[in-house]
Amino acid sequence: MKSFALATLLVAASSGAIQVDSSAMRVPVDAQLAVGAGFEVERYALSLAADPAARSVTGTETITVRSLRDGLRAIVFSPNALVIDGATVNGRATGFASDAGGISIALPAPVGRGRAVTVNLRYHGIPRRGVTATAGSIYTSYFACDWMICLQDAPGDKAWFDLDLRVPRAMTSLAAGRMIGRSRAEGGAVIHHWRSTRPYSAYLFGFAVGPFARASVRSNGAELIHYGEGAEESELIRLFAETPAMVAFFEDKAGLRLPGGRYAQLLVPGREAQEASTYSLIGRGELERGAADPSSQWVIAHELAHQWWGNLVTTETWRDFWLNEGIATFMTAAWKEHRFGVSAYRAELDTARARLARARDAGWDRPLAFAGPYPNLGTRRAIQYSKGALFMDHLRTMIGERAFWAGIRAFTRGHAGGTVTSIDLQRAMEGAARRDLSPVFREWVFG
Repeated sequence: MKSFALATLLVAASSGAIQVDSSAMRVPVDAQLAVGAGFEVERYALSLAADPAARSVTGTETITVRSLRDGLRAIVFSPNALVIDGATVNGRATGFASDAGGISIALPAPVGRGRAVTVNLRYHGIPRRGVTATAGSIYTSYFACDWMICLQDAPGDKAWFDLDLRVPRAMTSLAAGRMIGRSRAEGGAVIHHWRSTRPYSAYLFGFAVGPFARASVRSNGAELIHYGEGAEESELIRLFAETPAMVAFFEDKAGLRLPGGRYAQLLVPGREAQEASTYSLIGRGELERGAADPSSQWVIAHELAHQWWGNLVTTETWRDFWLNEGIATFMTAAWKEHRFGVSAYRAELDTARARLARARDAGWDRPLAFAGPYPNLGTRRAIQYSKGALFMDHLRTMIGERAFWAGIRAFTRGHAGGTVTSIDLQRAMEGAARRDLSPVFREWVFG
């Protein structure tokens, strides 16, 4: 990999050059120029067009960044395969570079701690991950920073999200947040204006465009919307019939209403199962697997649970990712207990035990807050999802029903809209149980 000094990047910025040849520029990723170092993002505002046939995107993006240190000279976003066509900072052309280490933007002048700057980027390209296209639709899943410029691995950095999405006139769109209006565009297209209802982690941003059928219901003041390509409205209502009852159940356990009062589910091919802020992708294949036994279904409940545990209350770093996935997995079991009885709850936890046992049989077990690498995705899920759910069940048995659910409510209410670490859950549970839980947290969580 070629590299050049930071000074070179800054000289390019001060020269006023509109574009720097990124193929000739490589920014070293060191302590000074690590991805996400020295700044936080307050808002991402995009104007985006997506082409399903080419699986490509073209966009402009305005990012409001606040410095966390004195003398900040450059900012680095997560790497991706997009081509950066131009960059400005506070309206002034600047140097930039993109490589495997990240997308680096020079700041024309050092920025002091607490000061904000506005970065504007123009880009195009075919995302490497996170975008799926069918014959007539396109939708994103998890890897938001492959189709936009953002921080993929900074879940604790929550930001507002604005998306002006170019959509063919006959198509429907879905995105993180709420649609606040539409406007005409050239070529017979329409711009759908989406805005987030609160700041969210960047990995939760997403969009979909296609000829989707749509069905909606209102339940206890919440708007629940179902979308699907190649589906009839009646089928969507049938497939997602349990959603209102699930919402009511999770609202009760969280002690908080559905975040934003609105939630959408997009039915897609295959076995997709992915939460985003205010909506989820639900794979038709995953639903069909459990069609013969409704008590075995998990995907609708699990992804909905993330609207509270994972999206509203978010792990500060990936070290404590089990707080997102372990709690959502446990809440899926708790929903099954409520809906189908204790045998369904036990069956869900037996599945978790079997997955954890396979990891242990392979010689691999770690504390829930393990910060190191995992040998594979299956093992990671055995710890963060399955062991996490089993720990929540263990706590429930240990401190009793009343204290356990009071602790869940205190944890959720106390950190709504914010970020957490494992110690936050421990404190909430200790407050509800009125006892020291450090031994059990040390055994399961911290090691």
